[in-house]
Amino acid sequence: MKEYKTLLFDIDGTLLDFKKAEDYAMHKTFSDHHLELTSEIFEIYEEINSKLWKDFELGLIDKKTVVYTRFVKLFNKLGINEDGVAFEDEYQWNLGHGTYLIKHAIEILEYLSKKYDLYVVTNGVASTQYNRLKLLDLNKYFKDIFISEEIGYQKPKIEFFDYCFRHIEHFDKDTALIIGDSLTSDMQGGINAQIDTCWYNPQHDKASIKIDYIIHDLKELENML
Repeated sequence: MKEYKTLLFDIDGTLLDFKKAEDYAMHKTFSDHHLELTSEIFEIYEEINSKLWKDFELGLIDKKTVVYTRFVKLFNKLGINEDGVAFEDEYQWNLGHGTYLIKHAIEILEYLSKKYDLYVVTNGVASTQYNRLKLLDLNKYFKDIFISEEIGYQKPKIEFFDYCFRHIEHFDKDTALIIGDSLTSDMQGGINAQIDTCWYNPQHDKASIKIDYIIHDLKELENML
């Protein structure tokens, strides 16, 4: 095992349970607007949202287009008379209060922060990410927080990582490792940036690209690092 110094952590799906937060925020926002959120509506939303995020990762659209058109598209498709932009603002507020941790997240951050320099690398909405990190008191574990919305480039683009590397003191690619759940943004980003990759893969999915390490539980990082 190589000796690492810098660990770059994704947030959603890696440290925080985004699916639970999303489920909470969707049901809360729909309920506040006296709308029923059926499984069929949620599936349609996921299709729209997934396509927009893929386009964002490819650099075809910006973050604002993702977040401020998904509910507009959804309501247009369903024929629901709602302001999709205002709905998004309420959804983001609710999402920012959806503080659900992935199993073993706190104990692994406690353990690793004593041995390594930890940083956040995320494509999430800045205000939402800052709020959740604050509510969960996670900021104390990280040297810095890098958010694509503030940088102007997103994972997996090399420009995102170049910015991060320039702002990490005494950074060395040979002693850096990115840990995340997304093959397309985290793992591909690590490959693009020429740093080692660790895929958090609790579902035991098959990897479509070459990855240096695969874990199914965050607890495995204790023995790995």
